[in-house]
Amino acid sequence: MTTTALDTPVFLRPTTLAEALAAKAAHPDAAPITGGTDIMVELNFDVRRPAVLLDLSEVAELRTWERDGDRVRVGAAVTYTRIVHELADELPGLALAARTVGSPQIRNRGTVGGNLGAASPAGDCHPPLLATGADVEVAGVRGTRLVPVAEFFTGVKRTALAADELVTAVLVPRKRGPQQFAKIGTRNAMVIAVCSFALALDTSARTVGTGIGSAGPTPLRAPQAQELAAAELPWESRDDIDVRLATRFGELVAAAARPIDDVRGTAAYRRLALAVLARRCLRWAWQEYRCA
Repeated sequence: MTTTALDTPVFLRPTTLAEALAAKAAHPDAAPITGGTDIMVELNFDVRRPAVLLDLSEVAELRTWERDGDRVRVGAAVTYTRIVHELADELPGLALAARTVGSPQIRNRGTVGGNLGAASPAGDCHPPLLATGADVEVAGVRGTRLVPVAEFFTGVKRTALAADELVTAVLVPRKRGPQQFAKIGTRNAMVIAVCSFALALDTSARTVGTGIGSAGPTPLRAPQAQELAAAELPWESRDDIDVRLATRFGELVAAAARPIDDVRGTAAYRRLALAVLARRCLRWAWQEYRCA
């Protein structure tokens, strides 16, 4: 591991996962950095000034993905661009979300692990991970554990990570049916979500997963909407969706949100937009199922 002394902070660059975990144990206040698409903004605006930066970009173990039974294990340093190009068939919801992140340059640098670690309520990868029931793999020198993604976010930019742990991967169930993701921003591209929504159908189990972004202190699910759709979708006949079902589904998604008024939009607008996004995602996913 190389150490480079800048003015401040101290810059650590491990080359193996073992070195990275040892460094995090030795410096619990170290800020992990890979693509730097979040933390460099904070540094540039002097919002945050960590004493130690832990650069994980040279840790090869974090840059790989592999199939693990009925799931895909995506290393924390796999970039959005690779998710779009290499995993769209197996993880379509996550790939759709990754495609909406920033510019191509940002997608070439930004990672799913960074998105999880930053734990912004507006993180684009969070809704599809919630909708599919992913697990976050975290590790430290004391061992490795899996945290259901619904339990990983504990507050605004807060997570279940212990001070000496790093996000090492996310385990995402492979596609079990159509998946969708949609978000609304203040313009069409390169924008932080005003709100976002992800949906995943499991056509074998006949269940529906949901994920809501940028409309609460943490990413959220809409359990009542999930139960309604699972019970009332015409799985057997594959008939078109009744407009009343789609409308009620959207209403329940909006009701599950906990939005606030901020510079990007009002709480009322976010609820309205979520109802529309949810209806659209349900219809798009169901149409894909009907045509399969």
